[in-house]
Amino acid sequence: MKAIWRPLGRSAANALLTVAIVLAAWWAVVSFTGISPYVAKGPADVWEFLFVDTDAAANRAGLWPLLGQTLQDSLLGFVTGMVAALVLAVAFSLSRAIEAGVMPLALLLRSIPLVAIAPVIILITGRGTAASVAVIGSIVVLFPALASILFGLSRASAQSLDLVRVYGGGRFAQLRKVNIPGALPSLFAAARVSVPGAVTGALLAEWLSTGTGIGGMIQKFTAQARFDDLWASVAIITLVTLVLYNVVQIIENVVLARMGMVTTVE
Repeated sequence: MKAIWRPLGRSAANALLTVAIVLAAWWAVVSFTGISPYVAKGPADVWEFLFVDTDAAANRAGLWPLLGQTLQDSLLGFVTGMVAALVLAVAFSLSRAIEAGVMPLALLLRSIPLVAIAPVIILITGRGTAASVAVIGSIVVLFPALASILFGLSRASAQSLDLVRVYGGGRFAQLRKVNIPGALPSLFAAARVSVPGAVTGALLAEWLSTGTGIGGMIQKFTAQARFDDLWASVAIITLVTLVLYNVVQIIENVVLARMGMVTTVE
């Protein structure tokens, strides 16, 4: 039990420290860069807008649907990208020919800025469709997750692999019994990194394709000089992303501690 609670406490402390650093940096940028207070809103301004002003309840009510849509789009990209990364990593481990044929294409796609290929993706999948959100979000998630999972699969114990082979197990059995369980730390690391990536992909897809959610409204907020809404929406999605990142880390700590991989999370 101690091995579980100790990393949980460390995760909570790290989250609080990160929030404090972000708030301090935000306040410093707004206070010392000379940006007009009409445009730049600090943490206190956003707090008043959401919780203190007479119309704070209406302000929150206007932003929650946007947050819900962005989280839905982020979940779609996260799941699509993680599943694709896991499937490709397993396929690469089973067949070097598949890796040799697919990896160069993946690296080529990764080298092209997503903003540059997003119009092509939208043209193929359709503007405003869930498919465009899934593809754009999964591309952001896919490549870091794929690299992390491949690294984890490659670190399997040679003795354990030999043991499965001695008992008649093939390569698939080795993956199922040795490689994948041993790659759990790398899989969770990929999930943690992919959370902010999925949110970024969702915001980009909303901005370029759907026009919904926080990503779609940011440009409208700017054009309409609704800077309180703009800063509040950015602050909310940043805070939620940090919370989701730490939730994944807490799940990782609990799972790995229960599996006896304590040294991985301490």
